[in-house]
Amino acid sequence: MAFARVIMCVFMIRFAVAFTDKLKEEAELFLLSQNGKIYVQPQGIQTEVAEKFCWTEFLRSSGVSREDVDQLHVFLLVCGLRRVKDPLYLVDVFSEWHNENPQNVLVIIGPKMDPVLTVEVEAVVKRTAGVFLAQERSQQELHAAMKRCFAVVNCSVSEGMSAAILEAMDLGVPVVARDIPGNAAVVQHEVTGVLYSSPQVYSDKY
Repeated sequence: MAFARVIMCVFMIRFAVAFTDKLKEEAELFLLSQNGKIYVQPQGIQTEVAEKFCWTEFLRSSGVSREDVDQLHVFLLVCGLRRVKDPLYLVDVFSEWHNENPQNVLVIIGPKMDPVLTVEVEAVVKRTAGVFLAQERSQQELHAAMKRCFAVVNCSVSEGMSAAILEAMDLGVPVVARDIPGNAAVVQHEVTGVLYSSPQVYSDKY
């Protein structure tokens, strides 16, 4: 019934927007008679970096208590804490990687949207070496942190068009993203970023 209501709404609308040509093609498979109503419009973003931002303080407040912070390879996972973002997907790989080289760390940052998952993430991070959970920051502070990190990471199970990936690209920061259709539409593998299909593949690449 829910799907039928969606179809009815589509017939009533003037037009629909898809972020990518791939999404438009997939929508057209279900809405053959409405193809003329579907338009491609990529997602737009704007970045603004906070002028008064202390990278050392940010890391220390996240639990990274080291003196040589400028020597660290900080991978920043920017995502709301909800299942579709799969924030724990690379935790074990990063912990192993950190144990081999303590300069490699993963910092997760984003709003706590799913209370149950948030508790799970906090518990895992607490007992996992090399993985940290930062407090949510303003958009400007987040962009400042992204600007300073080694790379921005994406672990999502599904994406339309990731704002975090687009923001990282706009800031000139390397992107490492899970190989899913939404990300593959934005990231050209080994040209504008790196795509990985599993934690093991991620580990092998780095």
